[in-house]
Amino acid sequence: MRTVSLPLAFAYLRLSDEEANAGESSSITNQRKIIKSYCEQRGIMLVREFVDDGWSGGNFERPGFQSMLRTLEKGQVNMVITKDLSRLGRDMRESSYYAEQFFPERGIRYLAIGDNFDTEQENIMAPFQFAMNEVYLRDGSRKVKDVLRNKRENGEYCACPPYGYRKDEQDRTRLAPDEMTAPIVQRIFAQAAEGDSTRKIALDLTADGIIPPMKYRVLYTGNFKEEVAARASDSWNYTTVKRILKNPVYLGHTLLGKTKKASFKSKKKVAVPKEDWAVTKNTHQPLVSESEFERAQINLGRGSKDYSAYDHVRKSIFSGIAVCAKCGYSLCSCGTVYKGEREKYWYLSCTHQRKDIANSCEGVRIRYSDLVELVRQDLNALLSLSPAEMDELVQKVLQKSGSEEALKAKKLQKERAETRLTTIDRIISKLYTDNAEGRLGDDRLGSMVAELEKEASGLKAMLLEAAQNTKELETENNFAKFFALARECTTLDTLDRDTLLAFVERIEVGPKELPPGVEKTTHRNQPYRQSVRIFYKFIGELDPDSMKEFPSVKPGLNDEVLL
Repeated sequence: MRTVSLPLAFAYLRLSDEEANAGESSSITNQRKIIKSYCEQRGIMLVREFVDDGWSGGNFERPGFQSMLRTLEKGQVNMVITKDLSRLGRDMRESSYYAEQFFPERGIRYLAIGDNFDTEQENIMAPFQFAMNEVYLRDGSRKVKDVLRNKRENGEYCACPPYGYRKDEQDRTRLAPDEMTAPIVQRIFAQAAEGDSTRKIALDLTADGIIPPMKYRVLYTGNFKEEVAARASDSWNYTTVKRILKNPVYLGHTLLGKTKKASFKSKKKVAVPKEDWAVTKNTHQPLVSESEFERAQINLGRGSKDYSAYDHVRKSIFSGIAVCAKCGYSLCSCGTVYKGEREKYWYLSCTHQRKDIANSCEGVRIRYSDLVELVRQDLNALLSLSPAEMDELVQKVLQKSGSEEALKAKKLQKERAETRLTTIDRIISKLYTDNAEGRLGDDRLGSMVAELEKEASGLKAMLLEAAQNTKELETENNFAKFFALARECTTLDTLDRDTLLAFVERIEVGPKELPPGVEKTTHRNQPYRQSVRIFYKFIGELDPDSMKEFPSVKPGLNDEVLL
């Protein structure tokens, strides 16, 4: 009696989510039928099938695929069959490695039915087939990015809802306050606005039995693996509180695109520059007001100790606002008390001028009372402007920024456009090389080159027009916000912390500049010049020349000070 030994084979089936939406042709059921029919016609015995349903072809860490590789190591089966090469994978390098190196080196025969690929035969068209599968992967990645970009531009929230929000039941692309967690977020901002540190807020929340965000998601909203759920703590962390306080989503704005994949083949995410984040304002109901959010930012990171209870501590209104113009570090209070005189010997000094630290600053110091008076006069000059003078100042700034900023914008856009055009030239050159070496077909070459050339032809005009329109509108809106706030105030006899925070963003104090031939101030009456630059909320630094044209403003506004 004669015994016939049939070849033994594994069937590998794969389907991504995107391909599942495209129709039945690539479905798991259809793949199974094709492979089964092929084996029956050729006397091949299917021992087992391995399936990855819902997995991208660019990911070779698929559980079904990895399980098949481990089983193949046992040596009982030496044949793998897929419907076509794209089922093995769409990454050109990885797919080629497994089909043309990994399997043959281990004596495993690999068959891709639809592409007539057989490792026991010459596969002349294989490079083209692998390349076209990767083109499909790249094109799919581009389409996904386009969809996400379109959603972001329309203010649609295409990510996991942040703590305090849930997806709106009527519109899943919008956020709605979560009745359980929104009050907790509001409490966090209220405490921060009152001066509590993030550490104190975290301790208070833990003491009150409030469930932290990660634990809340594990219990109520998310599906997590057991090992991930086990790491969810019952205690609040101050970094979690800080992350909430810094998130503008609680102002009603959608902020997305802070990270991106390193490439369409990589899982690793890299940070995106802040200027490239996708920010869409007023897309959902805010949980906090702008004033409360701003007060929380001011107090963020400060210690919770209340020094106002200590009479011997000088209380500077410039904390976090006045900085050294040379090194950027904050100016802190210093000085002595001589014969009961505290104000007379009170200075603000750079904190980065110690000799025991690297790259120490040369030292910037200014008398506290001089800086208070300077800022008070400067601010009074703005508050004294009439409505007509305010409008005139806005027009002057728009005209000046329209000429200077337009030149800067044109230069920047030109550099970016030239960089992109150089990149496009390299891409086109590479495409022609791939075509000459047989890795890219003529039809695909023509369509890709045409698309790149179309992008290159309209790149400069598009960027220039967008930048000009945005800059002018933003400048006008910022001045409108500032003067709306200024109209609510009158002349300042004294300058306090609240007024300073309302109007001033930053103050840069420069080092002393002595007269020629003078090395140091050997006498208290020795005159010197010192630069003080004031950057206001919304509008930044004002041009002294523009302000001097108004009769109600004294010369020297925001200029060097003679002390």
